[in-house]
Parts: sequence; structure tokens; C-alpha cells
Amino acid sequence: MKPKLVVFTGAGISAESGIKTFRDSDGLWEEYNISDVATPQAWKKNMALVLDFYNKRRKQIIAAKPNKAHHAIVALEKKYDVQIITQNIDDLHERAGSKNVLHLHGEITKSRSTIDSSFIYKINGDELNIGDMCEFNSQLRPHIVWFGEQVPEMENAYFMAEKASVFIVVGSSLLVHPAAGLINYAPANIPKYLIDPSDVNVMGINNLTIIKETAGIGLTSLVEKKLLIS
Repeated sequence: MKPKLVVFTGAGISAESGIKTFRDSDGLWEEYNISDVATPQAWKKNMALVLDFYNKRRKQIIAAKPNKAHHAIVALEKKYDVQIITQNIDDLHERAGSKNVLHLHGEITKSRSTIDSSFIYKINGDELNIGDMCEFNSQLRPHIVWFGEQVPEMENAYFMAEKASVFIVVGSSLLVHPAAGLINYAPANIPKYLIDPSDVNVMGINNLTIIKETAGIGLTSLVEKKLLIS
């Protein structure tokens, strides 16, 4: 059996494909208030604004392409049983060819019923609009985990981290909880890598190698230099 490699990805990996992050100086939060577009309260208050925000993001993501960091993870599948856990709502991992991707915060290319969250649909085209209904005649909403909502896939992510032979964090500030604590569930004795050009606060993590590079450079280095376990 191949060793299990778990890769936890954040906004930094998608930024290299031109997708704005929320926390950069020119990021999405510069144009929008979180409480206006990314909470259940916002949905109830101004559905049209929320849909417009995600429609714009969806168009941007559809136009983007996977970058060398996404492709580097695919290359790792030759040697490892790779499981991706991502905070990102884009589909760039899948479009690069990754087979096992768990989206913690939802997927922007999908919608779900507002009356039964288990009914999830692929969005045809790039827009979701008022009047787009599920089979129960209820308005569809973006299939996104908003601030203030539970993260349904978190338990599955913890389980995956616990089974890892190698754990890589790439492009995440490790500030958004509960996902930020995922690295703490990886076994203490396994190799761990953190790839990010910024200073990320990681205290008390055993066997951690920090690579202060962008996602593309850092991941490509791991693949080419074969720094992971054999």
C-alpha cells in the first residue's frame, strides 16, 4: 500500500491562479463586508447581494486555471495515496486531476436546497439567481459554509489527518477555525511540512519543516527533491 499523504490547502494555493484572497490588501474583503455577503443573516437580509457576490466569484474561478502547485500535488499521486483537504471553494484541484478532494467550506460550482441541505446540485453556467428552485420549490443557495455555520465535513477531515503518514499544509494562514487546528490531529511522529511565504504561527508541532516559499515553488521542491518519506 502507498503511504497516505494528506495535503491541507488554503487560499494561498489558489492565489497563484489569480484568485483573490480575502485577507490581502486588495482582497475581497476590501470590496465587501463579511456580514453583508457571507453569513446566514446576510442571506435573509439581502439575497440578491449574496447571490451577486458569489456569481462574480464563480465567474472569476471558472476563468482561472490550475497552477503548478495544483499539478505538483497530482504528481505526488504516483507515489502516495493523496488526500486533499481544502478550505478553498474553487474546483482547481479537481481540474488539475486530483482524485480525492474534501471541501471543508463548500464548493462554489454547486448550489443546495434551502429546505434540505442534503440536496446539492451542479450549477449550470456561472450564475445562481433568485427564482432558481430545488425540487421542493425552495430557493437554491450557494453550497458554501458561511461564517457562523457548522463545518459538516470537519469530523471526516480529523479522521483523515489522524491516518496520515505525511501531512502538508500549503497556502493556509492557519487562522480560520476549526480548520486551523487540523494539523494537531496528525500523528506526532510523522513528517509535516508547512509551505507559505508568510510567517505562520505554529507552536508545539512535532517534526515540522517550514518552507517559506509560495505554494508552487514549495510543492515543486518537495516533488523534485523527493524530501518526503520513501
